[in-house]
Amino acid sequence: MPAQTATPTPATAPTGATETRHPTALPHTRTEDVLGLLTGTFVVSLGLHLLKSSQIVTGGTAGLSLLLSYGLPVPFGVLFLVVNLPFMALAVAKKSRRFAVRSLISIALVSAFAPLHAQLFGALHLPQLYAAVCGNLLIGIGLLIVFRHDSSLGGFNVVALIAQERLRWRAGYVQMGLDVLVIAAALLVVSPTAMLISAMGAVLLNGVLALNHRPGRYLGA
Repeated sequence: MPAQTATPTPATAPTGATETRHPTALPHTRTEDVLGLLTGTFVVSLGLHLLKSSQIVTGGTAGLSLLLSYGLPVPFGVLFLVVNLPFMALAVAKKSRRFAVRSLISIALVSAFAPLHAQLFGALHLPQLYAAVCGNLLIGIGLLIVFRHDSSLGGFNVVALIAQERLRWRAGYVQMGLDVLVIAAALLVVSPTAMLISAMGAVLLNGVLALNHRPGRYLGA
């Protein structure tokens, strides 16, 4: 009986390892980007309005702008735009011009939507705990939409996204660390109880970002 001849294995055949396939990212259309940025910034501005109505703060430049608005006779929208300008310079230096332009547009939209809510809602009388939970959830949802259309709301968002892309750190955790400084400064203008509620809200906001905005998970551009 003749001996069987072994069939040679091609050199390119996989050796037990599962072949990894990377799906191609499907870019957003221009219409989707416009609608996405309008939706995201509207939701963020509504969340900020709830926080401002209850005299509490959150993290980031939004929280810093809220703090300044409690002590200065300047509208929140103006302060939010001015505070973020230095971070836009960072976005231009470290990221693409497209990202910086979109971020500036998003900041301007939030600033424009802010007085709209104040006029249409009028005076709100919400428990601070409810306002913190609802407001920060809305801000987190809005930021996720903004991020996924290659934009941000400036400030710590830019720093967090750069750290995520360059160092693979989660954007939510990076921003959470930076927000501690802003929340601590809240004691200068709000009560200790309001500061604690603000801190809880900031943790909730960044938890939403950390759970839903992870490197490599979302492929849209």
